[in-house]
Amino acid sequence: MKRFNFNKAISWILILALSATVSACAKPKHPHAVQYVDETKRSANNSGNAVNTDPDDTSGGIGNDDVAEMTMFTAVPIPELEKTDDNDIEALIAEKTGVRINEMWLEPSQLPSEAIGAMVENGSLPDFINGMDSNYDLYENGYLVAWDEYIEANPNLKELYTEEEWNRFRQADGKIYWANVFSNNYKTDTSTEHNGMAFWIQARVLEAYGYPKISTLDEYFELLEKFAAEYPELPDGTPVIPYTCLCEDWRSFSLESPPILLAGYADDQYVAIDVDPADPTAPKVFDYNLSPSTERYFRKLNEEYNKGVIDPDFAVQTFEEYIKKLSTGAVLGIADQYWNFEYLIMDSFSVERVGTGGSKYRLDELGCNYVPLGLTIEPDMAQHYHSYTDEINTYSGIAVTTSCKDPDRAFAFLNALLDQDIHDFRFWGIEGLDYLVDDNGLYYRTEEMRDNWRNPEYLAQHACSYSYMPQWRGMSRDGVNRMMPEEQPGEYLATLPKPVADCFTAYGASNYVDMLGSEKKPDYPWFPMSSWFNNLRVGTAEYDTYWGVVMLHREWYPKLVMSTDFEADWATYADNYGKIDTKTFFDAAQAELDRRVQIAKDNGWSG
Repeated sequence: MKRFNFNKAISWILILALSATVSACAKPKHPHAVQYVDETKRSANNSGNAVNTDPDDTSGGIGNDDVAEMTMFTAVPIPELEKTDDNDIEALIAEKTGVRINEMWLEPSQLPSEAIGAMVENGSLPDFINGMDSNYDLYENGYLVAWDEYIEANPNLKELYTEEEWNRFRQADGKIYWANVFSNNYKTDTSTEHNGMAFWIQARVLEAYGYPKISTLDEYFELLEKFAAEYPELPDGTPVIPYTCLCEDWRSFSLESPPILLAGYADDQYVAIDVDPADPTAPKVFDYNLSPSTERYFRKLNEEYNKGVIDPDFAVQTFEEYIKKLSTGAVLGIADQYWNFEYLIMDSFSVERVGTGGSKYRLDELGCNYVPLGLTIEPDMAQHYHSYTDEINTYSGIAVTTSCKDPDRAFAFLNALLDQDIHDFRFWGIEGLDYLVDDNGLYYRTEEMRDNWRNPEYLAQHACSYSYMPQWRGMSRDGVNRMMPEEQPGEYLATLPKPVADCFTAYGASNYVDMLGSEKKPDYPWFPMSSWFNNLRVGTAEYDTYWGVVMLHREWYPKLVMSTDFEADWATYADNYGKIDTKTFFDAAQAELDRRVQIAKDNGWSG
């Protein structure tokens, strides 16, 4: 077996952190939780999709009396809320499935390769792992269990993807080693949120000027400038920051992704794909790095920076500093992926604050929540920030490691998590305590229940979503409800801050997806191309080119924004870009694109 291709960890602190439990000290349970858990145990077999108790039948829960303690590491530095040792729903899921998971997460200051490399070096790989772009290294070095026989034995897992879609996960040896657990819509897409890249703006900025149409980068910055000049402070005297972004390591996508999106392409990151509407089966790779729209984007950022509109610290701030800044409500606009910031700042927006005159206010009531804009470089261009079909990210996902002592049980657990009753426990909670059911079978929550699910202490004692395990969005199997509460129409509208709801109404939108207004396009079988270049192998010419471009961007993009002589610095950047053998990379990208198209054609795709 060849040597593991990761950087060694540089401190024992990381190793200890990754091997420790994330559970907090036990706290008293919700006073009524035990009662509801007991009632749910008694009535489990009355549900439409009851958990099986036959240990040999893996179509549902495991049903064993003993509970196996298993571990999972996710290479994402956004942990779920820590759970208490006696978390109600975690205990209920453990009883029904025979497995309890100790979830571990990436430290914000670490790279996935460092964290996983430390585990490998110390023989401490968990049972489950989502290594993000390190998954391929785990596979290549023999640390992952192949899924193929387990997919066939576990029908809930098999149902996640069609045969053609499962084939996209196959590696060089012809086997499947992981599955992405997000964006799987059961029956139909019921999305209300846009989780990806967009230009975001506080709802209050749009409200202040009667909700104007904003479609270009120029219009966006014009509005931010105007608002900041008229409303320079928050009620507590905190100065507003019209715009900021993040350049820290892999999170530099907040500066890198906009050029391709502004030009009207989907976010394939380092490559753009031209599709001829007359023949969509012959797409072409396009290098947008020195395109006129890219140059205009950085020229505009440079102008705004020199005006003082862009945060002067954008190029040096850490992720923690960035989130802390957003949490104050002072930042009017950003370019970012929704998942990267919203879930870390939303709780702070509902906290009551004191203004300079002693008045009380909350950021969500003030209108500081962000709504997305699908900006383009020219007016009236089609844009593709949001994909209306299931995007299958094949380069990362949940995997079972060879350190797992009972892979049969591990895969049966993944399968059981997709049973409807367990899925409801994970995301809706317990009937009667966390939601009610009306005469039509529709799930709903009272305001008290919604408050509970916004209460960190309640969630720590009670909620257990296992958020990076297999899950569904879309319609519930009952054909009435949504898999996720946030996509249930009544619940979604009830939980929106009023300024956001008013903003949607003003623009004729029902949710974040509508607000973005991307053009609906077919589900092209090559998308996203990032699943290819994230798995490029060390030592290949295309790998060297790819990382040459990545490092050039990280060095030069902030310089271009802060430049005092943009013309000269753009010319120097272009000269440096020209020294990279980009042809090798884009030729390889075209070959990969052609390969994916051919596979799709072989499976009946005709554009």
